[in-house]
Amino acid sequence: MTARNIREIRTAQPSRDGDGVAIQRISGMGHAGMDPILMIDELRAEQREDLGGGFPPHPHRGMQTLTYMKHGGIIHEDSRGNRGEIRGGGAQWMSAGRGLIHSEMPTADTVGMHGFQLWVNLPAAIKMDEPRYRDVPADELARATADGFGATAVSGTWDISGSRVTGPLAALAEQASILDLQLAPGASVSLATGADDNALVYVYEGSLAQPEVQVVARQMAISNPGDTWQLTAGEDGAEVLVLRGAPIAEPVVHYGPFVMNTAEEIEQAIRDFRDGTLA
Repeated sequence: MTARNIREIRTAQPSRDGDGVAIQRISGMGHAGMDPILMIDELRAEQREDLGGGFPPHPHRGMQTLTYMKHGGIIHEDSRGNRGEIRGGGAQWMSAGRGLIHSEMPTADTVGMHGFQLWVNLPAAIKMDEPRYRDVPADELARATADGFGATAVSGTWDISGSRVTGPLAALAEQASILDLQLAPGASVSLATGADDNALVYVYEGSLAQPEVQVVARQMAISNPGDTWQLTAGEDGAEVLVLRGAPIAEPVVHYGPFVMNTAEEIEQAIRDFRDGTLA
């Protein structure tokens, strides 16, 4: 067994997206250590005005999104006729495949919001598959608790210091496994990780006191390869997203909402959207 350690730390950058929504973003387009994760957006708004006009209709092709809400509500609607609403603790997964147009708008009663949207790549062989979508309310997510930690699995199977938990989004787990992990002050857990997977941890509250370095809120740690990764909370505890997946190791060409493998494919996506044939 080989223990993982941290090889890189990236800090989220404040930005706005959609119709003025305040976000903290870590972009990993083409980053070998983050593959297949393309981007992490943390949506954190105390006031309604920080939500702007939400994310009005926009296209996607060649990638998938996972929206996971800690609190607040969001409504998804798309050109394939899907409509879903999730509130605190729920998740929405969408695989854009060959293309669709969707919107993500705050519910009318949402004042503040805290959540995440992850972009996950698709291999070239399935980038042009038909789109897929699924809502998962909070009570359908898988949970595990033990001394010093609590965990919510969104996708993939996780072994956390001997506690095993499997998230319900099996289709997303084909590319990426996602775990929401809370650690008590000073608590440590050992995560089993596939030796060939990339593994990342994004801290959204508290800190991690790793042997190499402290990782604080709004930072993401990228690990070296290994079979296990021990995470230890700082003195105020830690709340983190842990992400892992087998690298796709294909070229990434990104333009706005499209993620393909070549510039020619991006140009075709733009033409299809303009012609009304993308969705």
